[in-house]
Amino acid sequence: MEKIFHKPRMLKIKRRSCLNLQKIWMVNYKLTYFDTRGLAEASRQVFHLAGVKFEDVRIPFGDPSWEKLKKKTPFGQIPVLSVDGFEIPQSMAILRYLSRKFGFAGKTPEEEAWVDAIVDQFKDYIVSFRQLIVAVREKKSVDEIEKIRKEISDPAKESYFKILNGILTKSKSGFLVGDSVTFADLVVADNLVTLEKNGEFNRSEQPKLTALLEKVHNLPKLKKYIGSRPDTQF
Repeated sequence: MEKIFHKPRMLKIKRRSCLNLQKIWMVNYKLTYFDTRGLAEASRQVFHLAGVKFEDVRIPFGDPSWEKLKKKTPFGQIPVLSVDGFEIPQSMAILRYLSRKFGFAGKTPEEEAWVDAIVDQFKDYIVSFRQLIVAVREKKSVDEIEKIRKEISDPAKESYFKILNGILTKSKSGFLVGDSVTFADLVVADNLVTLEKNGEFNRSEQPKLTALLEKVHNLPKLKKYIGSRPDTQF
């Protein structure tokens, strides 16, 4: 009689991997935000990179349905991610949750720390950039806008770009952390799109940042989505 030898451990590992994939695909994800890139774009991109289906709910600005929905959200704001009905508020909490779940938060605790540090640096810069945007939206005088630009926004951007360029100079992969894409790359790349659309980023003046932006947007699982998504200022 022929004897058949099995490798129970390998079979067990394979079964676990299949079960984990099945669990991911069986989960119903719904990401709700306004019809713009804004605070939800990096999370949308994580879904596309992971190849995980999700419901991308986009609320047009001024849509009366938002006022009704607002009262039902955990913190009275969006984005909100629903995971089989379990709601997660706050853009960065959502982004970190998805990135850790799907493998885009860094491969080691040290890489994870650096990913978080870079995104925190982005958040520091945005505080200054928003002051400029608010001044423009409120139709402040040209002198007031230029004062904010020269004294607040430009110095903050110069520091921000210097830090990013320093990191990219040392990078062997072209990504900000490690040898593969993380949510830090997604956040920074999308921020560069916003800056470019608002006259605050010139590709010819920032070759390393431009290379990062193009590297992210040309990732096979992102390229089609980037080319077909709504074109928005923010």
